Amino acid sequence: MKTLEDRVVATVHAQFAKLPAKSKPRNVIAGDVAEWVPLAGIAICKEDGSVQCVALGTGMKCIDIMKIGLANGNILHDSHAETLALRAFNHFLLNECHRLTLSKRAVSDVIQPKVGYECAPSSRQQPFTVREGVRIFMYCSEAPCGDASMELVMQAQKDTTPWPVTQRSLGDEQHGATLLGRGSFSELGVVRRKPARADAITSLSKSCSDKLAMKQCTSFLSGLASLLISPENAFLDTLILPKDQYASEACERAFGPTGRMAPVSGKDRPSGYAFLPFTVASTDHDLYISRKSALNKSDTIKGSNVSAVWTPYAQETLINGVLQGRKQGDPKGASMLSRRKLAELTCTVAASCRIPEVEDVALCNSYRAIKNSLRLSGRRLVKGDVTKEALEGWVKNVEDDFNM
Repeated sequence: MKTLEDRVVATVHAQFAKLPAKSKPRNVIAGDVAEWVPLAGIAICKEDGSVQCVALGTGMKCIDIMKIGLANGNILHDSHAETLALRAFNHFLLNECHRLTLSKRAVSDVIQPKVGYECAPSSRQQPFTVREGVRIFMYCSEAPCGDASMELVMQAQKDTTPWPVTQRSLGDEQHGATLLGRGSFSELGVVRRKPARADAITSLSKSCSDKLAMKQCTSFLSGLASLLISPENAFLDTLILPKDQYASEACERAFGPTGRMAPVSGKDRPSGYAFLPFTVASTDHDLYISRKSALNKSDTIKGSNVSAVWTPYAQETLINGVLQGRKQGDPKGASMLSRRKLAELTCTVAASCRIPEVEDVALCNSYRAIKNSLRLSGRRLVKGDVTKEALEGWVKNVEDDFNM
């Protein structure tokens, strides 16, 4: 009998198989080069035991700090698979909320109006919540970059002797000089930026390990979704990795209550937030577009520059953080998962709630104003505490503000 984790993986794989060919890596290209790409999928297990994939993302690229200031909310900063899947999951949840606001007869298996909200709305209470009994699973075809994969990085080296630790100036923190990529792998348990070539311009996007570690305290909801949905039932239950991508010691150090997150374990947090560590499980199932599979096809492999995102509501193919075929400066190239599009969707849902305290969100005139909303003060407090107590060295990214 298949385990629940195996059913989740099978469901994610089956949904990915349905995507168009243009959204996937090419098996073998010119010169016998095989392409590969990481996949991340989010599935929910409902109270009746059924499993549904609700979000997919593939990708391994991110933009550097020089381009973020020019993004104007239209370019995805981070196109790693895990980040895209998370954004797609929030896109799905916001659309579920919108559907509920449009018809009193509408029902969602995942989201429901918060009981008692209409009777006693407050300025900081969200009108929706994830249904009790719904469990959230995430499958990743490759180990998340950053701390959870450092042992795997070491093992992949011909010489496993740690690279020399270079002197890093704290005065350069604003430029990301204190954030490591893959380098200095003798330093474990530290916050890292997305890995890149040594000659690449620095990115301040935190590693997927760090982002997932933070999500254990802030839930799987984004800041925008947290304006409308309570975080209480929105935490990840289980992270599933292929056996050859699962390093138990690394995962415990990166995510567990006895690792670097120990300082925030057991502490009371406001507004439904808490440190709720997820379980990490492994699977024997491998994905045919994984790095391992590519190596079985050819001695020469290449990471695909194509990203795919999918939810039950929409599907997109992306290159360099924008829709395939569009230039980065073209507003028409903005993905449904871009800051601008998700902010617009959030404001649309807020306006359709027809509750004054919530409708105020739709009146914000900039992205910064939305993120600085009083309704997110509890989340900001939690995130600030975690970066001070557990994820030290977390450097804030360059601002990408824009008018609504």
